[in-house]
Amino acid sequence: MPDTAMLLNELRGIVGTDHVLTDAADIHPYTEDWRGRYRGQVHGVAFPANTEQTSALVSACVRASVPVLPQGGHTGLVGGGTPVGTSFADGTAPVIINLRRMNRIRDVDSVGNTLIAEAGCILQTIQEAAAQHDRLYGVTFGAQGSCQIGGNVSTNAGGTGVLKYGSTRDQVLGLEVVLPDGRVWNGLRTLRKDNTGYALRHLFVGAEGTLGIVTAVALRLHPKPAVMAAAWLTMDSVDHAQQCLAALQSIAGDRIAAFELLNQEQLRTVLAHFPEARLPTDPEAPYAVLLELSDTYAQANLDGMLEDVLPQLSEKGWLRDAAIAGSLAQRHAFWHLRHGISEANRKAGMGLSTDVAVPVRDLAAFIETASRAVTARYPQATIVLVSHMGDGNVHFIPRFSFDDWNALPHQAETADAVRALVHDAASQFNGTFSAEHGVGSVLIDELERLRPPLELELMQRLRNAWDPARLFNPGKVLR
Repeated sequence: MPDTAMLLNELRGIVGTDHVLTDAADIHPYTEDWRGRYRGQVHGVAFPANTEQTSALVSACVRASVPVLPQGGHTGLVGGGTPVGTSFADGTAPVIINLRRMNRIRDVDSVGNTLIAEAGCILQTIQEAAAQHDRLYGVTFGAQGSCQIGGNVSTNAGGTGVLKYGSTRDQVLGLEVVLPDGRVWNGLRTLRKDNTGYALRHLFVGAEGTLGIVTAVALRLHPKPAVMAAAWLTMDSVDHAQQCLAALQSIAGDRIAAFELLNQEQLRTVLAHFPEARLPTDPEAPYAVLLELSDTYAQANLDGMLEDVLPQLSEKGWLRDAAIAGSLAQRHAFWHLRHGISEANRKAGMGLSTDVAVPVRDLAAFIETASRAVTARYPQATIVLVSHMGDGNVHFIPRFSFDDWNALPHQAETADAVRALVHDAASQFNGTFSAEHGVGSVLIDELERLRPPLELELMQRLRNAWDPARLFNPGKVLR
C-alpha cells in the first residue's frame, strides 16, 4: 500500500498547503457528480497553477503508484470525472487533479483566427475573449458557465452549434498534455496544415483523461456573426421536422446555426419548473424546433428570409405554426426554454438520459422504435427528448416519477436495462450509444457490448502503450 501521508505532503510541497484538500467536507463537491448520482473515495484534491506543477503532481503520484483522476468543471453525465467505477487490486483510491486554477487565455490571434487557453478556462470565458476580438468560438451548450475547456476537449463536447461549426474535436488545432509518466508533450500549434506524421492531438480529444491531462489547447475561431435570427417552429411529427430541416438547408445553407427539436412533454417539464417561461406559440403541438440563423454579412436580411420561407413550409403541411423573435430579448427567451432542460429534468423525476446519434434521415424511425421498446416494458415511464437534429444526436430520456422509481427493487439493473433498449434501437439504424457525453464509468458495459472486438482491442493496446500501469482515470472508458 502507498504511503499516502507522505504523498500528500509531497503534493503540498508542489502546489502549496492551501491547494491540496483532504478533509471530507472540503473534498465532497469533487467526489460526487452534480446530479448526486455517482460518488467515490479519493486521497485528496490538488489544484496546480501551471503545467509544471501538473507534471510534478503526476510524477509524484506515479512514483507512489497512486491513480490520478483529471478533473475539469465537473459537469459530465456519465461519471467520467468522478471517482466511481474504480477497481484496484489493493483498494488504492485516486488523487484528483483539478485544473480550475489554470485559467489564463494565453493568446488570441484575430488574423489567424486562433485562441490559446489553459485547460481550466471556463467555456464562457473563452467565448467572451473571442467576442472581444470580433470572433466566435463555435461550441456552446447549457453548462458553458461552469464547464472547463480541458474537460470539453477530453470529452469531445458537442452542444447546439455542431451543425454549423462542428464538435470540440473540429476546433482543436493543438494541445499541451501531461502524459501518464509526468512528461509534457507540447503540441500547442495553431497551424491549419501540418502533415508531419500522426495527428497526436486527436488521441487525447475524447479520451476522457485516460491518456493524459490536457493543460492547454489551441482552438479555431470563426468570424463573429453580424446578424442573427431565431424562430420557434411547431409541427406534428419528427418526419415533418426533418422535411423542414432539409428545405431550410437548401435555402439557408450554412446560415443555419441551430436546429433543436423538443417534444411536448419536454416543454411541459421546463414550463412546470420555470414558471416565468412562456412558449412563443402553439403549446399543444407534439413537437417544436428552435431554429437559429446567423450570417457575417451585416446587410443579410435573415428575418426576411424566415418570413419568406416559413409560409412555404406551412403550405406543404410540415409546419403548424411559427414565431420569429422580434428582439434580442425574445431570442434569449427562446434559448432559455432550451437551456432550462437539464435543471427541469433533474427536478421532475428520475430521468435515464441517453445520448444516441443516428443518421438524420432515420431520426423519426429511431424515436418511434425506442419509444415503443421502452414503454412496452416500462409503461410507467414518460419519454422526454431533445435533439440536436441537424447532426442526428438525440437525448432520449425515459423518465420515472420519483415515487415510481423508489418503488423499483433493482434500480441499477433497471437503469441499465432501459438504456440498453434505447441503445439497441440506435444500433438498428447504424447509430452510436454516445454522441457527445462520452463513456465514463456508466457506459463501459455498453462499449464492450456494442463495439466490435477489434475496436476494443485497438483501444486497449493504445491505452496500455500510453499508460501501462493504468493509473490515469482508471475505471473509465475501458476496464
